[in-house]
Amino acid sequence: MGRLMNHRAEHFRWQVEGKVAQITLDRPDKKNPLTFESYAELRDTFESLRFEPDIKAVVLTGSDGNFCAGGDVFEIIEPLTKMDMPDLLQFTQMTGSVVKAMRACPQPIIAAIDGICVGAGACLAMGSDLRYGTPESKVAFLFVRVGLAGCDMGACAMLPRIIGHGRAADLLYSGRVMKGDEAERWGFYNRLCEAAAVVSEGQAMARTLADGPTFAHGITKRMLHEEWDMSINEAIEAEARAQAVCMTTKDFKRAFDAFANKREPQFEGD
Repeated sequence: MGRLMNHRAEHFRWQVEGKVAQITLDRPDKKNPLTFESYAELRDTFESLRFEPDIKAVVLTGSDGNFCAGGDVFEIIEPLTKMDMPDLLQFTQMTGSVVKAMRACPQPIIAAIDGICVGAGACLAMGSDLRYGTPESKVAFLFVRVGLAGCDMGACAMLPRIIGHGRAADLLYSGRVMKGDEAERWGFYNRLCEAAAVVSEGQAMARTLADGPTFAHGITKRMLHEEWDMSINEAIEAEARAQAVCMTTKDFKRAFDAFANKREPQFEGD
């Protein structure tokens, strides 16, 4: 059993039920903003998930009807205005490393989003594998509204791949709010849910994934990420090698045996 199974997080709520972990950003009085410390703990947690074979999927959400208000104005923004370049670069590289760690961990991450989801919070949603939102939610990549570029935590690379270049440009140049119905229509949300059900539906999806062929899910996640930089021919060859590896797993044999015996396969992730 890895160290995260009974982990006590300091800057967010962490819980594990069965094979699914849940991270809940939990500063509801300020709509769950991030701080220097919570960025670092999120980075370290997602990096550690690579070594947690008993955790098969992750739900990322916020408490009390909001997802995340981004970087705290007085705990992050104000100190940044007083830093010199080396310290600023150290900070921006650290925040980017959170999304890197999210993409590198093999577990699918489902973001359950209600209320405010802005700035770095929107980037955490973007870095997740699936996004469940609510009609009332408000997503904004609002960096331009504080005098910054839209290229934060990978947004200029990842957001166009999720919703298309023109739509991403609209959001990143304007910093405007994208409401729930638009987020679903544009493909940012995989599903719209009622506010009272968004976390439970995210958990249900996480359990479904956790009960599936989780080694293969990890390969799917890796290839979805790595193939962004490949030509079609390179991608086809890389997928051939990856799929051949999956064909050596016990889960592949379990699936065949289950089909042959007209029953549902019981996957174990090996």
